[in-house]
Amino acid sequence: MSSPLTELNAINPVDGRYATKTAALRPYLSEAALFKYRLQVEIEWFIYLSQSSKIDELPSLDETTCALLRSWYLQFKEADAVSIKAIEKKINHDVKAVEYFIKEKMAAVPHLHSKQEFIHFACTSEDINNVAYALMWQAAIRETVQAQCARVLKHLQPLIEQGASMPMLARTHGQPASPTTLGKELANYALRLQRQMERVQSIRLRAKFNGAVGNYNAHRIAYPEIDWPHFNQTFIEQIMGLAWNGYTTQIEPHDDIVALLYELAHQNSIGMDLCQDMWAYISLGYFKQIAVANEVGSSTMPHKINPIDFENAEGNLVLANALQTTLAQRLPLSRWQRDLVDSTLLRNIGVAFAYSFIAYQSLEKGLQRLAIDEAKMKADLSAQWDVLAEAIQTVMRRYNIEEPYEKLKTLTRGKPLTEALLKEFIHTLDLPKNVKNQLLSLRPTDYIGYAKELAMTSNS
Repeated sequence: MSSPLTELNAINPVDGRYATKTAALRPYLSEAALFKYRLQVEIEWFIYLSQSSKIDELPSLDETTCALLRSWYLQFKEADAVSIKAIEKKINHDVKAVEYFIKEKMAAVPHLHSKQEFIHFACTSEDINNVAYALMWQAAIRETVQAQCARVLKHLQPLIEQGASMPMLARTHGQPASPTTLGKELANYALRLQRQMERVQSIRLRAKFNGAVGNYNAHRIAYPEIDWPHFNQTFIEQIMGLAWNGYTTQIEPHDDIVALLYELAHQNSIGMDLCQDMWAYISLGYFKQIAVANEVGSSTMPHKINPIDFENAEGNLVLANALQTTLAQRLPLSRWQRDLVDSTLLRNIGVAFAYSFIAYQSLEKGLQRLAIDEAKMKADLSAQWDVLAEAIQTVMRRYNIEEPYEKLKTLTRGKPLTEALLKEFIHTLDLPKNVKNQLLSLRPTDYIGYAKELAMTSNS
């Protein structure tokens, strides 16, 4: 006999090692959550039908009855999920199990018993599923993944402000380049993440509610006098709060969730880029990691404090993107009017979201334990007089000195350059005295352009 599922025997780390980190996702992405959202769609459709005044056989329900019906999903408990699962095991159909669960509860309410066949009226399972999934995905992304990414930005902002005026040696192709400030470089990431979060937020998931193959066949044969396309569109847009897709096969084609997955993958790629750079800055000594009592960095080297939070975040973002891009590539495909390949795929979208959620928690944790080593950055930059080659040759261009780039290339490329050698070169230039003095007084730590101002205004 198998043991009860615990964090120690779970196969998937999302529900095992990371169970405490992913607990907040369960109300949105678990099997029980899917039952709850299906229940919501079924009940709201039943109430909507009753309140339409278009169906004589289903008079408008009073407020008390509507509140009772809604309480079945608003107060959904684990015991309810267990009951639905028991029905599913008997009939081997997950959506029909929700319908039967509702009918069983209606049987105990005398004035609802005779109306129970309007539960799931004219619906195919996909009508219920695609709406339920859209609702749970939107809520999960907003309340967990994006809320956690917003916390990353919150912890990035103090580092941007502290480092706004701290000169730092830039590196292009891994080689010394024109100076910047630490705050400006971190601001780049904050703005990229913020813009991408806005793109994710702008995506409205579409839903269909048009029957077995998208033509309202059952609807029209039962009540031909009702304008079902308009009636159902109103239900999706005004009652369920989703965008409407009126042209489908049996399934909603998933184009919007595909767009969401790709945009999330892009956001995660920005997160990975940030993780890699933070790891590298820690390696250079530009950040020190705050020691945590009783924490072990290495099993054999006692001195080590490894940047494990950034490594953990990067690894989980890699997993999230691997799943998201695979799902996004396959979900739009369906044989003819319907196949069930997407059913398995859709159940794993929550796993992809979970890896993103874990990653942003690790990234937040990593940012919280950083201390900037301004002295180390200044020492590195002050030793790199060759980064002023760009400044000098650009000023030479202004004053029409021949071959400025070539002369600085000869002086600096592949050679150690000291302050004395650079000043000796400046003295040879035919420049106005004030300009020459400006270049002679210029130090690598002064040559930062608008980096400080850009960093300080990045959050405005």
